[in-house]
Amino acid sequence: MSQDTQNALPFASILGKKVEADFDGGNLTTDGGAMFLRLVESKVGIIDRIVSCLPDRRHASYVRHSLEEMIQQRVFQIACGYEDANDCNELRRDPGFKAACDRLPISGEDLSSQPTMSRLENRVSKTDLYRMARALLDQFQASYSTPPGEIILDADDTDDTVHGAQQLSLFNGYYGEHCFLPLYIFEGRSGKLITSVLRPGRRPTGKEIVAILKRVVAYLRKAWPHVRILLRADSHFSTPEVHDWCEDNQVYYVLGQAGNVKLEKQGCSLLSQARRLHSITREKVRLFESFLYQAGTWSKPRRIVFKAEVTPEGANPRFVVTNLQSSQASFIYDHIYCARGRMEGFIKNHKTFLHSDRTSCHKFTANQFRLLLHSAAYVLLHALCEKGLQGTKWARAQFDTIQNRILKVGARVRELATRVKLHFPTSFPIKEVYARIITNWAVAYS
Repeated sequence: MSQDTQNALPFASILGKKVEADFDGGNLTTDGGAMFLRLVESKVGIIDRIVSCLPDRRHASYVRHSLEEMIQQRVFQIACGYEDANDCNELRRDPGFKAACDRLPISGEDLSSQPTMSRLENRVSKTDLYRMARALLDQFQASYSTPPGEIILDADDTDDTVHGAQQLSLFNGYYGEHCFLPLYIFEGRSGKLITSVLRPGRRPTGKEIVAILKRVVAYLRKAWPHVRILLRADSHFSTPEVHDWCEDNQVYYVLGQAGNVKLEKQGCSLLSQARRLHSITREKVRLFESFLYQAGTWSKPRRIVFKAEVTPEGANPRFVVTNLQSSQASFIYDHIYCARGRMEGFIKNHKTFLHSDRTSCHKFTANQFRLLLHSAAYVLLHALCEKGLQGTKWARAQFDTIQNRILKVGARVRELATRVKLHFPTSFPIKEVYARIITNWAVAYS
């Protein structure tokens, strides 16, 4: 393998001995942990599912890299923190990534370059993308060994800032910038990704939300006809269309509800009581009640949970609308609705640490394809944490910690006659964690 070399880098002497560094270290990789991604994929199979959705329209005589290898390369690089297709130009020769993609690390042919990846991104069709989205759902279902009794659909959107003339990017007044607003649905308890949908940069309407929920719920119930489903989301998901559809399809919901004059009037008595108690104790006071309320556009009255909170900083009233009838108001707010705060961490892993907002292609379909590749990387890292790192302090770590401490580890790579060896640093401080991953993975899939 050819190596880029530079002049020696001089450093301060140590006990009279000259210190120099260079780039002639030989066959090294800075991402030796990528082999764990290969291990995870061999059992999870999200890349195989995605590849099965993509017909290879290339002329066979010009094909040097299979679709499977290209998707592996791109997803593994994303998982390790290399979000750009441009990174392929340098990493295509990296022995760690070549080994992870089932190529011999030294003598094997190099992986795909950036132009090859860009052609792939711009070749997908809407039908391909729909099949890939279904593959994510298939993967979510396959992650359960037995049908779950209940799942929580945590839904939210987030701004994806753009800086070019991307198709369907719009100026959003709330965020004050041109953006997309991709919508994510995670399973609320486990953090497993269910789907990710790239959307134009405007807030979704009730009809748009229902169109997505309808497909997701129907697909889940086809495999799990008896599963109980709870939808949990912020106030802009609280629309008449969403309420009616959930009630007509036996889906429970707990949704934030924006306040208005009528709601505040109904809650003013409890809020006054909270203020009186705060004036006595000078401590934070939280009181709960529920009542029926019907907005002008609603088809019927619905249960509103009201939190009357007063702190030294002032009043903090909050409303939630739900079709849960038996649970106490305080339980619905504290233990069901507020638990959706974990989703901020799920989105952070996906958007911030896997850089899924790198939607810089011109075509909207190419950007949706990128989002799904980043979603595949999320699935792999989540499975690595859930199963491989089970029982360690890393099991609930953020993805940047997993990248920096588990995946991005230097190793010397040797290709022998009958085997390939990766030599990690003797002083590696968490070598026992690597051994634990192999053991946990063997037990999980024994």
